[in-house]
Amino acid sequence: MMSTALLIIDVQEAMFAYPDMKLFDEEGVLERISSLLDKARLAGVPVIYIQHTEEEGEFVKGIPTWEISSRIAPQAGETIIEKTTPDSFHLTGLQEELERLGVTELIICGMQTDYCVNATSRRAHSLGYSSVLVKDAHSTFDDNHLTGEEIVKQHNDALGSGIAALRSEQEVTFR
Repeated sequence: MMSTALLIIDVQEAMFAYPDMKLFDEEGVLERISSLLDKARLAGVPVIYIQHTEEEGEFVKGIPTWEISSRIAPQAGETIIEKTTPDSFHLTGLQEELERLGVTELIICGMQTDYCVNATSRRAHSLGYSSVLVKDAHSTFDDNHLTGEEIVKQHNDALGSGIAALRSEQEVTFR
């Protein structure tokens, strides 16, 4: 039997703190992550938050922009794992927590598509996890060459080619 966990990557206040920069489909993505969270909680599926931490900037531990978005705030008993690199497994307790919970399948959503979602999805695959990347529940900012929308599509195409199964938020069900 496959045990599933919802992995929410870096949905922190800093992602929404730039008045002149918006994530691609920011409100829609946040609503879909909130829906996934509600479905996981209702089904009793473990929820694991990944929280990026840095020594300077918007992700300094304890400042308001470091906090997980108030719209999807963790509840008592839900796991929060801090990380300092794009890979949520690197130098963290994520692997140990998943093993403790008996998790073999990850439902992945969050920020940013081209950094932490990408690195974590690839590492999960390398470690043998069955993963679902929720194709409409991750986002990023425009860069110098591509729009956020183009980056999301590009990564859905790449990660959906053998790294993770792709499903829309509406297609994700928890048992």
